[in-house]
Amino acid sequence: MATIFLIDDDSSIITIFEKFLTVLGHEIVAKAYNGEEAVKLFHEFRDIPDLILMDHRMPIKDGITAAKEILKLNNTSKIIFLSADFTIKDKALALGAKYFLEKPFKLGELSRIIEKVSMDN
Repeated sequence: MATIFLIDDDSSIITIFEKFLTVLGHEIVAKAYNGEEAVKLFHEFRDIPDLILMDHRMPIKDGITAAKEILKLNNTSKIIFLSADFTIKDKALALGAKYFLEKPFKLGELSRIIEKVSMDN
């Protein structure tokens, strides 16, 4: 199963994702509540997580900016955007995100995407 870094400014969403993904056997290695915190934590990782689940609309630093910075640190990081802001989909995918899942979505769909992206090289 995958090691996952969760990034979202909504703590209830992080809690739901953490519980759901842990039940499926994934390991949540870190949580960040804004893009700036996400980049700082990523920089401190000894072991890079298999996947990053990231929102776009967050305080201090948005998801696109944070993703650019994370991908500069490690261009093989697999980022899945989970956002209600569909207008940034093309930008997110162009910068290197592996998938864009528009909120709201079903948890089963998230599970399927995680499995698919985890298997892609």
